[in-house]
Amino acid sequence: MTAPRPAEPPSEGLSEALSRLAALHGVATSYRPSPDRTVVASATAVTRALAALGVDTGTPAAVRAALAAGERERAERLLPPTVVGRGPDAPAALAALPEGTRLRVRTEQGETRTSAGHLPPGVHEVTATAPDGRTAHAHLIVAPPRLPAPPGRSHGLLVQLYSLLSRRSWGMGDLGDLGELADWAGRVLGAGFVQVNPLHAAVPGPPTDPSPYRPSSRRFPDPVHLRIEAVPEFAHVEDRDRLHALLERAGRLREAVLERGALIDRDAVWEAKREALELVHAVPLGPGRRAAYADFLAEQGRALEDHATWCALAEVHGADWHRWPAALRDPRSPETARARRELADRVDFHSRLAWLTDAQLTAAQRTAREAGMPVGIVHDLAVGVHPGGADAWAQQEHFAASMSVGAPPDAFNARGQDWGLPPWRPDRLAESGYAPFRALLRALFRYAGALRIDHVMGLFRLWWVPEGHPPTEGTYVHYDAEAMLAVLVLEASRAGAVVIGEDLGTVEPGVREALRERGVYGTSVLWFERDWEGDGRPLPPERWRADCLATATTHDLPSTAARLTGEHVDLRASLGLLTRPLAEERAEAAADTAEWRDLLARLGLLDGTADGTSPEEAEIQAVHRYLLRTPARLVGVWLPDGVGDRRPQNLPGTWDQYPNWRLPIADARGRPVTLEDLAASPRLRALIDVLRGG
Repeated sequence: MTAPRPAEPPSEGLSEALSRLAALHGVATSYRPSPDRTVVASATAVTRALAALGVDTGTPAAVRAALAAGERERAERLLPPTVVGRGPDAPAALAALPEGTRLRVRTEQGETRTSAGHLPPGVHEVTATAPDGRTAHAHLIVAPPRLPAPPGRSHGLLVQLYSLLSRRSWGMGDLGDLGELADWAGRVLGAGFVQVNPLHAAVPGPPTDPSPYRPSSRRFPDPVHLRIEAVPEFAHVEDRDRLHALLERAGRLREAVLERGALIDRDAVWEAKREALELVHAVPLGPGRRAAYADFLAEQGRALEDHATWCALAEVHGADWHRWPAALRDPRSPETARARRELADRVDFHSRLAWLTDAQLTAAQRTAREAGMPVGIVHDLAVGVHPGGADAWAQQEHFAASMSVGAPPDAFNARGQDWGLPPWRPDRLAESGYAPFRALLRALFRYAGALRIDHVMGLFRLWWVPEGHPPTEGTYVHYDAEAMLAVLVLEASRAGAVVIGEDLGTVEPGVREALRERGVYGTSVLWFERDWEGDGRPLPPERWRADCLATATTHDLPSTAARLTGEHVDLRASLGLLTRPLAEERAEAAADTAEWRDLLARLGLLDGTADGTSPEEAEIQAVHRYLLRTPARLVGVWLPDGVGDRRPQNLPGTWDQYPNWRLPIADARGRPVTLEDLAASPRLRALIDVLRGG
């Protein structure tokens, strides 16, 4: 367990008692956006965060009482609710128990021991009885010291799955397309991995929020990604006329995107797939399939029952559980149990969809490994969940009410950010032995060769924004990073999976070091790798870190072609997003790119380009040759870069001004490119040959 943070000196506008109370609960009263600047948190942010943690700060007397109670509890308790063990010796918290304290350890494997030394990895239960009669119960997390490194160096592809349409998909990329991509990339391109966007279950619409980073559930995947024809029961649907009509509708959705320039319409795709899946659901399962489904239901237990119940209730009462009848807002109420029974067929339908999607995700990973990929599919874990969705309903006791996760003001966003995601309560996580986090990771590692964790800094602290207040009036709340990392290392090690943390932007001192120590890889994007502590110029390749995924761009950034031409500045200007004159923005972007071009030239990376290669292709290849010069063990290619796509998949700071998350992969002229076209693309093959030659 991380040691309690020392009480901070009283911040401006905060009493000494309130500051000490905040420190006791991990609520920051100030933060440092840069080494030379300290910003004091507002009293409102601090008191609202404490209130969300169940601490009464309504009056000065309440603050003093809460402080006294908290300090007394901290001084008198034998053990914190969760203890972390590393290595063969007993954890420090157990070693510090009063002499003569008796221990009883019930291991995850079912053994009973009287010592906490040399325990196997797992989450164990400890009971400590002191000589004075005090008794404490705690969860003991024992994890390997660090994650194993991926085998050797490898290159791979990064893609937003919905954007990858084939001639078989229903208007957006699906898990059949993912399997085909992995099979081809592994066998033909020698790729070691394919990274995709979060495939978590979305909040149903219409209109559905197209962002994959604000899901209804992170625990269960979205059946919109199913390849319908690959479901075994599809072949036995009796109403062939209706099925044929649905296939024709799917063809029209696909052709609208590929041939007529339409945006990806997730709602229309889901409506067609849902109707098809209703027909599939009516087909009885064979004995073997029925047994496999029963095993899945038993394995997933109450979590799946809750998820499917929320989906069934949302069909009746809408997708925001806060607006449901009061009794149904409680997942454990008798009324909810009665509704579950009355909606048993719909609960089974949504449970079946979770099973089918899990099976196709598992098949995609199996295909990737059989194609020779040492890692396989890299899945993406979003920061949080939608406040009205299934996870927030089923796990209410673990979420901080009336708070949202975001980011403080910085050089790129002076107003800060509010992501609209309720944060987990660190106290409730600790009390449960981090059960929700463990279950979430275990579910994802069922079919992930690696996991990318978006905003991995959230394992250490999150910016909490009180409901109804701007993000400038938030504050940081700390989590027990040692425990969070122990759970991550434990579950990833059990799965034999790699973990990649998205650690771009402002990172609290010590975070990258702690992640590196536990074997969690970082994320390095070329354009941001500069000597920020020196002359600010592009960082020489030999000075890059080795334990990272190195790329030229991401889904939130301009494509490499757009950055090299400066088109990304013009796009932002056309949408009114610039905060400075266009000429000034263009000049700065051109100067930035010129420094990189100069370095690429000095390193000789623009030499040796094949005849017939355009200047643009030559520069994009040179950028990736540069990535190979770094020691990065994982090197990723943004798949749209392989065909000269100009458009970012997501343009931060926009909502309806730009078609975020709805664009198919396209070539330099904006024409959609299918999976079949990608496999036949000489331009993509030449770019991958650069990486294979490294």
